Amino acid sequence: MIKVGDSLPAATLLEFSEVEGEGCSIGPNPVDVLQASAGKTVALFALPGAFTPTCSAKHVPGYVEKFAELKAAGVDEIWCVSVNDAFVMGAWAREQKSAGKVRMLADGDAVFTKATGLTLDLTGKGLGLRSNRYSMLVKDGKVASLNIEGPGKFEVSDAATLLAQAKA
Repeated sequence: MIKVGDSLPAATLLEFSEVEGEGCSIGPNPVDVLQASAGKTVALFALPGAFTPTCSAKHVPGYVEKFAELKAAGVDEIWCVSVNDAFVMGAWAREQKSAGKVRMLADGDAVFTKATGLTLDLTGKGLGLRSNRYSMLVKDGKVASLNIEGPGKFEVSDAATLLAQAKA
């Protein structure tokens, strides 16, 4: 399992873009995790699934709400990673009004999630292999802090916790 001091795993996530620009076409665009995090401070949080109750009501809205404070604390980008496809993540981004604040990154094949060791097996509940709920502060591609939730919990991966760590 990934830990503080480790580098992020080499993986490609997908981000759905509504508009063309900055080298991105409309539709799913690849995001190389190592390139995208190089030289940046990233507030990365992951969750079991788009449109699920806690994720939609608390997790994403907290990061959207704390966007300006996280930026002021030195965070360059906020990433939300979920084992969903890019089209679902794009629709969820619209619904959450996260454009320009939180990058909604799809890990459709769970490559990134498996590489971190932070998987959550929800087989039998109709969800299959998903990501555990966690947050991490990443500096230049290395994990500076890591907050992993216990089963069914939402206590340490929230935006306020990561904001306090970014300020420290």
